[in-house]
Amino acid sequence: MRKMVFGRKLSRGRKAREALFRSLIKALIISGKITTTKAKIKAIQGEIDKLITLSKKGTLSAEKRVSAILGNNRVLAQILSGKIVKAFGTRTSGFTRMTLLSRRKGDAAEMARLEWVEKISLEEKKPAAKAKQETKAPPKKTKKTVKKAK
Repeated sequence: MRKMVFGRKLSRGRKAREALFRSLIKALIISGKITTTKAKIKAIQGEIDKLITLSKKGTLSAEKRVSAILGNNRVLAQILSGKIVKAFGTRTSGFTRMTLLSRRKGDAAEMARLEWVEKISLEEKKPAAKAKQETKAPPKKTKKTVKKAK
């Protein structure tokens, strides 16, 4: 029975588990969706909610805590506090969606995909550049092309 047991160990030590959670959260921020086991997704979903609500505060101490959780990666912290937080606006929780997938072939582990509820685009739109019209030069005559022509 799991009485008074908090969190998930995932057969790892404390440092390895923290590194796993940090890397999964970073991957979600960068790519917008991750595919992993259901247990790992359930373990990080609450952490992601806490991270976003913390970055919504906008205070200096909150920004430092978010940066520390993300491994002092300021670029990811800026992406999180900039584009991702703005996309959620007034939403207070439930920032991610878990979609169940088929079981993994090797060990039949339950697989799932974790993605943002709102559509978030991380690429900045650049104005369309004028397309240069290239005129193709006629092919150079070589010994092989001269022989084929005869």
